[in-house]
Amino acid sequence: MTEKPTLHPRNRHQGRYDFAALIKAHPDLARFTLTNPHGKPSIDFANPEAVRVFNRALLKAQYGIQHWDIPPQYLCPPIPGRADYLHVAADLLGEDADGDIPRGPQVRVLDIGVGANCIYPLLGHSDYRWRFVGSDIDPVALASAKAIVQANGLGKAISLRQQGTASAILGGLLQPDERFDLTLCNPPFHSSREEATRGSARKWKNLGKQDPKRTLPVLNFGGQNNELWCTGGEIRFVTQLIGESAGCAQQVLWFTTLVSKASNLPGIEAALKNAGVAAQRVVEMGQGQKRSRMVAWSFHGLPARQAWQAAHKTRA
Repeated sequence: MTEKPTLHPRNRHQGRYDFAALIKAHPDLARFTLTNPHGKPSIDFANPEAVRVFNRALLKAQYGIQHWDIPPQYLCPPIPGRADYLHVAADLLGEDADGDIPRGPQVRVLDIGVGANCIYPLLGHSDYRWRFVGSDIDPVALASAKAIVQANGLGKAISLRQQGTASAILGGLLQPDERFDLTLCNPPFHSSREEATRGSARKWKNLGKQDPKRTLPVLNFGGQNNELWCTGGEIRFVTQLIGESAGCAQQVLWFTTLVSKASNLPGIEAALKNAGVAAQRVVEMGQGQKRSRMVAWSFHGLPARQAWQAAHKTRA
């Protein structure tokens, strides 16, 4: 029997949450805390405000992020899963450096679709001291991310950039002389808002939270249209990303993306073959009942990737 993937060993979110420590870091969390059916402290994950305050406490207690907020209805990310993606991506960089994960500001990361929450740059800088560029098509999301960066004094570590072409993902985003060690992407998983709504209803049913006497939010983690769905869904978005990555193949060491649906992997692998990549990886990830995977590809062969990493050590 195949073993189910669990949280990465370096993930800070192993085991149960320490609610006493979280409330100490952010006292406002106390008003959202309840006792679950197992007699353990928890929060009402059906309440978007509770989820937002919980994230704020988690970021402050475990990552030192003093100020974090997002506009109403924007995506409130599950932090343990986001952290897992970063650690798996860090291992990928370490593969080409004899297992020595590169750390420090010489490592540059592009977060495609940074969102209003700016979560990957915040976690990645805290854990690895990497330097980030966050891109997004939504000016409201970028304004929110900018406010978070400025409030925490992270302007030297995190910069933000708007994708000005609605139909493009990478096209026109990179400067000709820029190089990135890694790209991250959390693509829109659904093909329509209706599909996203149906998926949320299934989650409530699975969690036993559907109550005919109560009006539940459509999505407890929020999310704008471009965060949750796009025409053609995840498979269309990721295959477009792969196609556009060939246009900046020599400027990026490893391109990566999350893939929610395993059924999309054959189409994605076909797109990678058509793009002529030199290396690719699929890494399974898991958090509780949630399953996901990171797909990564590079246009550089192993000697070129090793030389890229060795240059970091020379500059460090």
